[in-house]
Amino acid sequence: MGLLNFYRKVLWSSPIGSYSAITYVLKQVSHSPHSETLTRCISSCRVLSSPKLHDISCNNKSAQLRHVHVSKLLTLNIQPQTEHKTVNERPALRKPNESHSLKELSPFAEKIPQKQLYNNIVEDFPEGIQMAFAYGSGVFQQHNSLEKTRNMLDFIFVVDKPKKWHSQNLEKHSHHYSFLKKFGPHTIARIQERYGAGIYFNTLVPMQGRLIKYGVISTARLITDLLDWESLYISGRLHKPISLIILPTNEDLITAMKVNLRSAVHAALLLLPDMFTEEQLYTTITSLSYAGDFRMGIAEDNNKVSNIVKPNLQLFRRMYGPILREEEHVTWWQNEGQFEQASTFHSRHHHLKCLPGQVLYGLLMHKFQIGVFPDLEEIITRHAYDSDCGKHVASSIRHIVKKSSVTQTLKGILTAGFSKSIKYALNKVFKKLKSK
Repeated sequence: MGLLNFYRKVLWSSPIGSYSAITYVLKQVSHSPHSETLTRCISSCRVLSSPKLHDISCNNKSAQLRHVHVSKLLTLNIQPQTEHKTVNERPALRKPNESHSLKELSPFAEKIPQKQLYNNIVEDFPEGIQMAFAYGSGVFQQHNSLEKTRNMLDFIFVVDKPKKWHSQNLEKHSHHYSFLKKFGPHTIARIQERYGAGIYFNTLVPMQGRLIKYGVISTARLITDLLDWESLYISGRLHKPISLIILPTNEDLITAMKVNLRSAVHAALLLLPDMFTEEQLYTTITSLSYAGDFRMGIAEDNNKVSNIVKPNLQLFRRMYGPILREEEHVTWWQNEGQFEQASTFHSRHHHLKCLPGQVLYGLLMHKFQIGVFPDLEEIITRHAYDSDCGKHVASSIRHIVKKSSVTQTLKGILTAGFSKSIKYALNKVFKKLKSK
């Protein structure tokens, strides 16, 4: 019981229940013989009701309270009990007031034939998809890329119950899966949830006259990545323009998507100088999820980030414009496409407060010894006084991306199968060689 007492001490000794303390203890739950006792300890801990938690509100106290609450639920593998509409229950078109709040999340207005193609593809999959979106070079024109119609289409499907969804998809599209289909939906869902970035990809799948790749992720896992940047894998993709095919109805998911965009702005502003252009801002935001990705040096286009940003500046502006106009710590001259900010203690402190939990955890590791769990405000204040805090933020983000890119790539070899993995990798290498 000595270890159990240590966990209790970590939780109760932290003045506000800092994210690092919560994360540290929660990660032990699934591996501890005292998991039930630990869960009760966490539930009764004062951290979730502490008034000081409001100090990290970042202009949205309810979202940050949900941040801690959702992180707790997801680590304990408890999914939100929210009812959602399935793919077959969704209306063909949403009312204007329902879609208005999501327009900045999906700024791309496709031509009708292209949109219909996406709908036809998604409708060929089982029910239970709570959100679906298309992304990548097959959807958005990229500088110096092939025609969109020649590129593979990339999709992400968000489902509440991965095991049930994979079971239905195996009955309908078993040929999409690698040898792992022999182990059944339980194993597939377990691999999806427990390894890599919590997403399961099937790639090089022929549908509707196109090759597609689709990833499946649980609603709960996506929410925690959007709020915490646990892996920055899907949350990073959502920093860039996407085409929403099935609009989410889960309020927690919608809120998390908006928080994710705000987090990207705050992180980017910490990395940028006092004066910068609009293109530099969007380039910095786009780079967040690629920094530290080992694939960038091996099999990705050397100009990948700029190729994404330059042709789509208007789409980025529609995504981030509302956030930037509300941000009091930066001045935006829209006609000139220029920004100015003052790199002061107060501005750094403001942006640091709004960073996701895993980034702050990396900052904790930089300033404090392992095993020390200071007040979260102390972590933020120490870095706010440091004029080089942007470098430490960048380092923390790189660490997140590096870890998830390695584990997800290794996982992809299993989920795609050896032959498809080789073919997919060769296509990437070929594109990289062409970019030189």
